[in-house]
Amino acid sequence: MMQHTDKEKELLLTCARETIAAHLETREPRLPAPPERLTKEKCGAFVTLHKDGRLRGCIGRIIGDKPVWEVVKEVALESAFSDPRFPPLAKSELEHVELEISLLSPFFEIKPEEVVPGKHGLLIRCGFNQGLLLPQVATEYGWDRPTFLAHLCLKAGLPTDAWMRDDCTLMAFTAEVFSEKDFY
Repeated sequence: MMQHTDKEKELLLTCARETIAAHLETREPRLPAPPERLTKEKCGAFVTLHKDGRLRGCIGRIIGDKPVWEVVKEVALESAFSDPRFPPLAKSELEHVELEISLLSPFFEIKPEEVVPGKHGLLIRCGFNQGLLLPQVATEYGWDRPTFLAHLCLKAGLPTDAWMRDDCTLMAFTAEVFSEKDFY
């Protein structure tokens, strides 16, 4: 995945915020015309909402089957209004929410000893269970590799040592992470 310019990052953040605002105001989003790259490039993406420094919503797509511009619009709405851990975002909250976007690289298999907390995001699959943690989660909580792997398993509804099992698959990815605080 190529790095995005600051202008592209700002446009994606504007796209996410305006999509949420338009939904709250029951109107069509007023979006700038995106550069061709953002309408052609396909990658997975997450939009994370923070309010007062705390998680307020986070949903994404791990498979890049649509242009990133479309994925960001979709997951921004889902993060704000459909994250089952939180009530839907209220109009009064929007000005207090900071948006963060994570653009995902393709996934690759990784051995547990190769995991670098803060660099790699992880996905574990074991039977019908799966869980994903973005790379920045380990950094935000100050987790080392064993702690990161244990929390990944918990996210998947598995025992904390499931990452050691032969019937579990561990996949990694990197992410280009940027936030409104980087620009405003």
